Amino acid sequence: MSNTKPIDTKKKILIVEDDVYLADVYRTKFEKEGYEVKVSSDGESGVKTTIEWKPDIILLDIMLPKMDGFDVLEELKNHAETKNIPVIMWTNKSDSTEAERAKKMGATEYLVKVYHTPTEIADKIKNHL
Repeated sequence: MSNTKPIDTKKKILIVEDDVYLADVYRTKFEKEGYEVKVSSDGESGVKTTIEWKPDIILLDIMLPKMDGFDVLEELKNHAETKNIPVIMWTNKSDSTEAERAKKMGATEYLVKVYHTPTEIADKIKNHL
């Protein structure tokens, strides 16, 4: 008889998004995929939740109240305990300079929301976990 117990811990996704409808659509999608999901509706709570909850990956909007996504990313990458968490920046702005800036700051990926379905985003998350 083996002493190893089954791994039943769900991977954790933090969605930092101020659009309540969009956040709910993605929360539902990710929960159906078997993830544990939390949503923060502004940048400050996104940082706080990341530090307290330690998600496995973060889906981070750029245009947020209190602290924009770039400030959140910078804060997380400067914290020893959060710097290695993959961060996917997602936005409605198709801007190559912002995409470059996000990558230079340590973002794993930069996605334009309207170009991807929830299923495509879930697949990308799976690839980074």
